[in-house]
Amino acid sequence: MIKKFQNHFKTFYFSVAAITILAVAVLAFMLFWGNGLFRPNPAATKIYFADNISPTHQLLIDMFNEKHKGRIEVVPINLPFEKFSTNERKELLIRYLRSKSDRIDIFSVDHIWVPRFAKWTEPLNRYITQPQRERILELVLQTCYYKGDLVALPSYFDLGMLYVNTDFLKTQPAYESIKKELDNFITWERFIEISKKMNLRGKPYYLFPADDYEGLMCSFVELLEQQNSKMFDGDTVKITTPQAEKALQLLVDLVNKHNLAPKSVLDSRESECYHTYINENGVFLRGWSGLDDWYRINIAPVDVLTKYSAVPLPYFKDGKPASIIGGWNMMLSKYSSNKSEAVEFIRFMISDEAQQIMFDKGGYLPVNKNFYSNTKLNDSFNEITFLKKIISTGVHRPFLDKYTRCSDVIAHYLNLALKNKISPKESLAAAERVINGGEFFIK
Repeated sequence: MIKKFQNHFKTFYFSVAAITILAVAVLAFMLFWGNGLFRPNPAATKIYFADNISPTHQLLIDMFNEKHKGRIEVVPINLPFEKFSTNERKELLIRYLRSKSDRIDIFSVDHIWVPRFAKWTEPLNRYITQPQRERILELVLQTCYYKGDLVALPSYFDLGMLYVNTDFLKTQPAYESIKKELDNFITWERFIEISKKMNLRGKPYYLFPADDYEGLMCSFVELLEQQNSKMFDGDTVKITTPQAEKALQLLVDLVNKHNLAPKSVLDSRESECYHTYINENGVFLRGWSGLDDWYRINIAPVDVLTKYSAVPLPYFKDGKPASIIGGWNMMLSKYSSNKSEAVEFIRFMISDEAQQIMFDKGGYLPVNKNFYSNTKLNDSFNEITFLKKIISTGVHRPFLDKYTRCSDVIAHYLNLALKNKISPKESLAAAERVINGGEFFIK
């Protein structure tokens, strides 16, 4: 009986010892290998990104989220170009940032707005190394600085160019010679002259966005730059000049004298012009790089590169070719609570991998030098050669704090002149007076 009791006691003793050892082992494992063993993994840090979220943007967001699954999740906030004009998008972001909310971490802006938005952003100096910056095209990177600080990084950039309805042009006499002229920088004078020899059959000859907004400013600044003329003299607007009057007079004449642009352009922005160009089988269109991808997204998923080709914009006979550089830059909100994670996404977006996808899938122009120097990266040698030719004529709008307000005023008066409500001379004088005189202005 005693022996049996002793055996039970030994069994009990060994059981207690085993349970104790197991408990200590589990405790040690929790201490040394993470105290979250029996808790669910913490949620990924959410990064809110405001931009025009195209299918290509969404593809890259999905790629990034998969790579950083469980740690970082980028949540897109879509501000589509089809719904918001560039000006409306600017005002929407300004109102939001003034609230000092941390609900937007990264936002994209037209690169000409960088000085306007700099006060709401976190400088990227300590996040982006000099070698990383040197990988970016200089003419694009310079749009990312404000008062010596790197305050943005480019998502992609645009180039102003002229689109040609090649199918229609081939039906015209002297097609080959006209196409050769177009490919090699045709003058405005010659551009107008050849229109008189075409049987347009009611088709619009030239479409350009001429509504009261920033798109009209792009055409105006291009025409100024073609004459080596600037909008600003120091910090003062100076547009009561022969060059500015010549630039505006051309735009007015294209609509009202030569009847080469339909009056519908006076209330049209990029998207409306593109639709008119496609629907009415127009001949020429002032647009931005990537018309074929815009067509696939907004019209039909087909390749139209054989129907519409791109050539340099016309220029004044006594001037030089000039094409506005556009584009969108990513900025980091200084109110973001997750700056390090947000910067990881920004770095990803400027990587060679992401930039190649932006070009291949969305037609966006890459910002990295490597794309243009290493033709082995892609099969688009002819397109790259063309782009490099346009880049060599690239010009910027003025990078000034006050540019956005000045642009609003000038575009308003340019549009009035195009509508024949005031003369070009009166238009430019009124805009200059309102801006330099600090007059109250409301559209």
